[in-house]
This record gives sequence, structure tokens and C-alpha cells, in this order.
Amino acid sequence: MNAILNLASRLLPGLGRHDGVHAFNGGVHPPEHKNESSNVPISQLALPKMLVLPLRQHVGHMPKILVKVGDHVLKGQLLAEAEGTVSAAIHAPTSGTVTAIDEQIIPHPSGLPDGCITLTSDGLDTWAPFQPIAWQQGDKKTLVDSLRRSGIVGLGGATFPSHIKLRSNGQSNVHTLIINAAECEPYITCDDMLMRERADEIVAGIEIVKYLLGAETCLIGIEDNKPVAGTAMRAACQQGQAEVKVVPTLYPSGDARRLIQLLLDLEIPSDKRSTDLGVQVFNVATVLAIYRYFAFGEPSISRIVTVTGNVSRPQNFEVLFGTPLSDLIQAAGGALADTSHFIMGGPMMGFDLPSSQVPITKAANCIIAAKPDLFPAAPPAMPCIRCTRCADACPVNLQPQELYWFAKSDNFEKARDYNLFDCIECGCCSYVCPSTIPLVQYYRYAKSEIIATDKAQEAADLARERNEFRLARIEREKLERAQKHAERAVANKTEASAQANAAEVTPSARPSDSAVTDKQAAIAAAIARAKAQKLAGSPAAEPKATAPSKAESLSTPADKQALIAAAIERAKAAKLAAAQAGLAPKNTDNVSASVQAEINQTDAIREKARKLNELDSSEPDKG
Repeated sequence: MNAILNLASRLLPGLGRHDGVHAFNGGVHPPEHKNESSNVPISQLALPKMLVLPLRQHVGHMPKILVKVGDHVLKGQLLAEAEGTVSAAIHAPTSGTVTAIDEQIIPHPSGLPDGCITLTSDGLDTWAPFQPIAWQQGDKKTLVDSLRRSGIVGLGGATFPSHIKLRSNGQSNVHTLIINAAECEPYITCDDMLMRERADEIVAGIEIVKYLLGAETCLIGIEDNKPVAGTAMRAACQQGQAEVKVVPTLYPSGDARRLIQLLLDLEIPSDKRSTDLGVQVFNVATVLAIYRYFAFGEPSISRIVTVTGNVSRPQNFEVLFGTPLSDLIQAAGGALADTSHFIMGGPMMGFDLPSSQVPITKAANCIIAAKPDLFPAAPPAMPCIRCTRCADACPVNLQPQELYWFAKSDNFEKARDYNLFDCIECGCCSYVCPSTIPLVQYYRYAKSEIIATDKAQEAADLARERNEFRLARIEREKLERAQKHAERAVANKTEASAQANAAEVTPSARPSDSAVTDKQAAIAAAIARAKAQKLAGSPAAEPKATAPSKAESLSTPADKQALIAAAIERAKAAKLAAAQAGLAPKNTDNVSASVQAEINQTDAIREKARKLNELDSSEPDKG
């Protein structure tokens, strides 16, 4: 009967509708392989000797390292703090010594190394001091901000920092909280076992998240292939903290948007977030981590990991972050001889690990030991026969075959027009394709090329804007300089005009200044005397030919003496006028000996001339 229902839900999801549960388009139901690892309780993995902690275990910016090589740290101590808006902290999973900060191979599809902190355990597992947080009385914004230091991210596989989903300002318009317990991927049973054994802690975490979001209702979506987990969660929710809803076993019902559609019959537009419509989704493991943080002050240092596939004892372990994969495989009885490689995540959306020595990270919900029988190599891709099975299976209502053609022909703009970025890469189209075309790989290729092109275009636009701004700045500076030159020329012209006008003003109209007035008076007197002398010595009325010669004018001693006396009087008057006008001889102080001797000699000659003049004037006229 279950097989019939599963087939019906795969082909016609609407026929498998449960009470109060709606349907979404498409979906597939691959073999589950869940019973292998769900028959044994969760085990605690032994403390490893060395842990390698990748700094990039979450979506967003790499955290800032706070320790250095040689530091001794305690369990739960902050090793790297969140940096940037979207980031998450890294804590020490046990006590020990930081022995390296370098690049090492991490679990990533690229297989490339990345920054890591290596911690060597001291075997004591000593906790750093932590205190519980009274969230019932705390300010919501402060509580949400404190989660930034907890390192908690989405443990369903997305690894988005949880404090961002709870809103950094402590406010939201969320009215419905949905707990994602569908766990739709084959092989993975970590959430199933967590709900069976720790349902009370999960419900306690749900209360905290509801309080922080201000949500009124909470729905827990569990697939119908987890009856034990559903019963445990119903028993834990007897106080009405949440309502458990069973959804059909149909992949990818665990996708957040598909689960919202199943539970609320609400389809989230591709250009909006679920929070824009008042809905937020959290994984069951994430809300349990939030509970442990507020109840005990415990940061995110471990998670439940399913180890299954080609191992001796498939089961779930609680694993410290940074534990080598080889330790985890050994705890599961070791991989069997025909194991070919290891897969992180489920068979639909997981990826092959580059090595068995990579560390366990926050995104590692499942490790599958693969062998050729379980995961045979894909046969060669055949031409598309346009059967449209991929379109029927697509849960996002896309046209996968069209996207395939566009991606294959590098017609990326057309692929974008056909909503390529709405693809969630669930792999349903590849799973049902009879031509075994790796459709998802083509979509990933097209996305990466479009993203690279957009980044290059963005860089080019930024460079163009910077150049245009530079040219505009240069032109603006030229105009400013020209304006300053014009203003300076106008100012100089105005100043020259003012000086010219001031020079034309009569002395009587100028301000009173004794020194200037005396000087002007002396100059005026000298000019008057010069005019008088000119009139006396060479009258303008007489013809030049009849003017007396110099010898005739000095024909008698009396005339000579009179002329000398007149010259002396003029010199005395000029000296007196100069002294009155402030024109006394200058630069006669502190002169050298030779200059002073010349001055003294000149003064002596003047004095001798004065005495001779006086002597001549005192003698009787001999003529």
C-alpha cells in the first residue's frame, strides 16, 4: 500500500495530499535508504586528538581570527568573530593549543584549500565559563545581537547565519514560524533521530524563536516516513507551542519554499523572501542549538551527522566541528573494501569529497560511503528526446529542456530570461531524464558564467563611473580656477581704479596727517623759492640775448658776497624745511669709522665755508 501511495505521490502529488496539507508541482521519490542508519541511537564520538576548523563554514564573510599559534584555549572559547553583516563566529570545540593557522583542504566541491585553524586537544575538554541567558526578560534586540557571537547557522545545509534570520534589530513582521523537519533527501536521518531523542529541547528552542520573531503560530512539517519522530514531537507540543503536520514523502518537500507551499498553500514569488509575506523557516537542529545557547550559554561547536552507505555500522553521531572524516568513518566500523569515494550531503544535492581527511563542518549533515553498486557511474548522455519529463518533475515550474539548450549553446541571456536563477538545483530533472543528461551541471555552468559576466560588467561600470567622475572633477577644477582668475583680475582692476581716484583727491580733502602735511609744505616752499630765484636770475620778460652774463653779474665783490649769502640762506631754509618735514639725514647712526670720517670732513668744510662767509660779510666794502 505504501508503495502505491509513494508512486501516486510521485506521479500525481495531489492524490497523496494529507489533511490540511497542500501540494506543489513535480517532485520525485527516489529510494529512501533511511532505515539503515535510524535503528541505532545517536552516539557520542570520541574526542579527537586534532581538529581542523575551516573559517568558511557558513554563508557570508570569513570571520576575523582572534587567536595566534601557541595560544591555549578552552572549550567554547571564541576563536574567530563574525565580521561584516552576514558572517558567523567560530569557537573551540574542545580545550587545547592552537598549533597552526594556514590553508588546508576543506569539504568543498572545488577541492581547493582554504583558511583553517588547527587545534591540538589537551584531552581535558575543559569548558570556558558560560552563563545561561534569561531570554524571557531580555530585550529582543539585545538577545538577537548576542546570537551573533554564538556561531549558530542553519544546520539543515544552507548554513545561513541565524541571527540574520531573526532580524538584527529585534523586530520582524513574521506571524508564522515553520519548523523544517521534512528531511526529504535519501540516506539522511540526523533530524529524524534528533526529534526522536530530543523533542523537548527542540520545542523549548521553538518557544525562544517564536518570542524573538514575535510569531503567533508555529507549524512543524514532518514527512510521513518518520512516524516515531512525529509521535515524539506531538507529545512534546502538548502545551500548544506548535502544531505538527505530516506531509507526503516527496522530494524536495524539505526545500523551504516547497514546505511553505505544502503547509500554507502559499507560493513565495521568486523576487521576494518568505519574511516579506510574514513566514520564517528554521531547521529542527537549528532551533535546538538556539535553545542550548540560551539555556546554557553554549555556542555552536557540534552537530548530529549521519554516517551511512558502504560502512559496517551506519548510524548517527554527535560530532565536534573540525573532527577528521576518517575518525567518523572509523567510529562507524570503517568503510568496506569496495568503497570508491565519500559524499557529503544526500545523493541528490550532495557532492564528492576530495579526501577522507577533510574536517566535519557545520554543513555536514550526512556522510555517505559510496561504492559502484550504490552510485554507479553515469552512462554517456544521449540526445534530448523532448519527452518533457523534466518539466513535469520540476518543483519550480521551469522549462528544464529549454534551459538546457540555452546553457549548452552559451545563450546565457536567454537562459536568464527563462528564470534560470529560480532553479534550486534539486536534481529532479536529471533524476527523471531518460537520456541521462546532467541537466543540473549545465545550469550550474550557466549560472557561474552569468555571475562572472555580471561581476565583470559591474567592475567595468564602476571603472567607467570613476573615470567619468575624474573627468568631471578635472573640468570642475578648471572652471573654478578660471573663475578665481577672473575674480582676481576684477579685484586688481578695482583696486587700481581706487588708487587712481585717491591720487586725484586734493591735499585739503585728504585726512589730516602732520608728517605728510609738513612734507608737502616744505615741497611747496621749495617750489616757490625756485620760481622766485628763476624770476630773479633770468627774467622771462627780457630777451635772452640782452641777459647779463655770469661774469657781468659777479663783476664786484659785493655781488659775490650777496650771492653766497643768498645760497647759504637757501640751504639753511631747505635744511630747516627738510627737518620740519621729517627729511633729516638718515642712515647716520651706527656707521663705520670710514663713513663717519667722511661725514665729519664734509661737516668741517661746510663749517669753514660758513665762517669765511661771515668773515667776508663783516669786512668793509673795498670797492
